[in-house]
Parts: sequence; structure tokens; C-alpha cells
Amino acid sequence: MNAVSPTPPVIDFSASSVDVARSLIGATLLVNGVGGRIVETEAYDHEDPASHSFGGPTRRNRVMFGPPCRAYIYRSYGLHWCLNFVCRGDGHGAGVLIRALEPLAGLDTMRARRGLSNIRLLCAGPGRVCQALGVTDEHSGMQIDSPPFQLIPLTFTEQASIVTGPRIGISKAKDAPWRFGLSGSPFLSRPFR
Repeated sequence: MNAVSPTPPVIDFSASSVDVARSLIGATLLVNGVGGRIVETEAYDHEDPASHSFGGPTRRNRVMFGPPCRAYIYRSYGLHWCLNFVCRGDGHGAGVLIRALEPLAGLDTMRARRGLSNIRLLCAGPGRVCQALGVTDEHSGMQIDSPPFQLIPLTFTEQASIVTGPRIGISKAKDAPWRFGLSGSPFLSRPFR
């Protein structure tokens, strides 16, 4: 009898944004071969007043309403692009903000795009992630399981130690514990308390 190796795990983007946000911690995200390990995420849902999808679909947020497994990109404060992964079913309006990465691939490219050499600051914050990876609104609506994106989940033998806390930089639903991070990572946008 031949031994069958188990299918590598996949991230279930039809799950809740909280479940997806947790499952992304420790996964590797690359855009055109540049990126690293996801160390911090935040979950958002259409019933959440802090979410862009809270008021229903608009021209700006329509990507967030599906289908899942797509990139939703928006401009924060008119300055920085932010990368979100759409989850749940069509029409639901949920997503996960990628807040920080541990840079692992394409470091010279990231340093050139960010104009700095401090590896800890290359991808510590959602605007920094997009700048380092070269993500713009042109990526909005693209599938995150197809080029230029590559998302590699943790294997069955790997396990991430996850910490949780309130989300950052929002004025509504500030106490929801929907921010997730890789415990002990020096690459977080801010420490967990």
C-alpha cells in the first residue's frame, strides 16, 4: 500500500473574517516574489461599524462584497494603500487587513521602495506593507491565490502562537479583540498589551 501524503492546508476564505485573520498568521505572502511571513492582521465584518462594508456596497468598497479570496485595496487618509483579503460568501462584506509582515523575500526591492534599510520597519504597518510589496489600487479585485499574489499557508506540522487584542487606528468598535499577531514577533506594527 502506498502512503498518501495529506493535502497541504488551505485557508478557507468562506469562513468568518475572525477565523481567516487567525489562519493567516504565519502564512507567507508574496507579490511578484516579494514579501514575507504575515505577523499581524485585523478582521472586519459588515455588521462591524468600523468596517468599510458597514453601510452596504458602494463604488469604493464593492470588492469587499465578494467573491472571497480577492484583494480589496483602499487608500488610508489619502496617503497609503492598504491590503485586505475578502472573505465569507458573495454579498456578505467581510475582510482581513494585512497589518504587518516579517520581510523574507526581495529585501533589496523592499528597501528601495521604502527608502530605508531597517528591516524591522519595512513592513510594520498596513501602508508600509503595500509600499514594500508594490501593491496599489491596480491590485484591487485580483485573486490572492493567483499571480502576482502567492499565499503559502503554514504546513500541518507548523503552528503559530497567536496573540489577540483590540484593533488599531479606528474610532468605532475599538474594543473588539479582532487584531491578531504572531506572539513575540519584532515585526509587529505595534506591540500587543
